[in-house]
Amino acid sequence: MPELPEVQTTVSGLQLIIKKNIVSIKINTPKLRYLVPKNIIKVINNRKILKIYRIAKYIIFELSGEVALIFHLGMSGQIRLFKMNNYRMMKHDHILINLNNKHILVFNDQRKFGFIDFSMTSKLKNKKYFSKLGLDPFEKKFNKEYLLNKFNKSKSSIKQLLLDQKIITGIGNIYACEILYEAKISPFMPGNQLDACMIARLIKSIRKVLKKAIHFGGTTLKNYISADGTLGNFQNKFKVYNKEDKKISKFKIVRIKQCGRSTFFCPGLQKSKYNPIFI
Repeated sequence: MPELPEVQTTVSGLQLIIKKNIVSIKINTPKLRYLVPKNIIKVINNRKILKIYRIAKYIIFELSGEVALIFHLGMSGQIRLFKMNNYRMMKHDHILINLNNKHILVFNDQRKFGFIDFSMTSKLKNKKYFSKLGLDPFEKKFNKEYLLNKFNKSKSSIKQLLLDQKIITGIGNIYACEILYEAKISPFMPGNQLDACMIARLIKSIRKVLKKAIHFGGTTLKNYISADGTLGNFQNKFKVYNKEDKKISKFKIVRIKQCGRSTFFCPGLQKSKYNPIFI
C-alpha cells in the first residue's frame, strides 16, 4: 500500500501542473472503493488547480472556486501524468483528467481500493475519513508530550501503535519495522513501557526514516510508480525489512508474525523482555 513517502513523492511529482486548468474528465469505472460521486464532472470541470498537497495518505487538489478534489490510492493506486500524445489506455485506468497544457492525469488502481471524492475547501476536514486522523509525523504538535499521552495507558505493542492512523498518520508495516530498528526499540514492547527518552528517540527515527524514504522516491515492491513513471528506490536501503536471516554485525534478523503481519527485527539490537523466545 502506498504510505506517506509514496504519497508525498506523488504530490511532489504533480507540482508542475499547478495553475493548469481541468478541461474534461472521463470516468471509466463508476465504482472503486466507493461510488464515484455522480456530479464530480460538473463540479470540477473547467477549474484551475491552485495547490496540490498531502493530508496523511490522501492527495488533495485545491481548485479554484473553493473546491477540493481528493484522491486516496488504496492498496495499489497510482496517479500518473502523461503528455497527451504519449498516453495509451491501460487496464485499470479508471479516471482520466485532461488538462489545458496537453497533459492527461490518469488514476489507475488494479485492486480498486482507492477512491476519488470532492469537497468544498472550507469543509474538507469535516469528511469522515479525515475526522479521526492522528497527527502527521512532520507536524510541530507531533512531539514527546503527544506520544507519551497516547501511549501511557496502552498495553498494545509499539508496532501496533505506530500503525494506528488515529495516533500517527502515514506509517505502514515496512516503515514501522525500519523505524523501530533505527530507534533500537523492540516491536513487541507495550506502549506504556516506553519512557520519555525512548519516545524522543522514536520521534527522531520516525522523521529520519520517512525523510530518507521520500528522498529515495518511496518504496516499490509490487506496483508503486510515481507520477512521472519512475520506481521508488527505498527498498534498496532497507535495514531489516525482507532481510530475514541476514546479520547486522553478529546479530541475525528474524521474521515473525505479529497481529497478522510480518515483523522484521533484530532481537540482538532491539532487546526487550517482551521479545518472543527463539529456539
